[in-house]
Amino acid sequence: MNNFSKILGAKLLKIEDVNKATGISRTTLTNLYYRRQNNVELNTLKKICDYLQISLSDLIEYIPESIAK
Repeated sequence: MNNFSKILGAKLLKIEDVNKATGISRTTLTNLYYRRQNNVELNTLKKICDYLQISLSDLIEYIPESIAK
């Protein structure tokens, strides 16, 4: 589960802000925002975390399938 949209909302940021600051494509950011993207490169996640000044665990939360059901 990713918290990208929640974090952007809390910080009053737009996808465009992250795009301009990190160089990550708007398509990738939009897919992450709407939780349409399952495979995101670690380097991309690092750039987002660095820009937002958050830890990776704040951005992405892993819930094992056995618990999620």
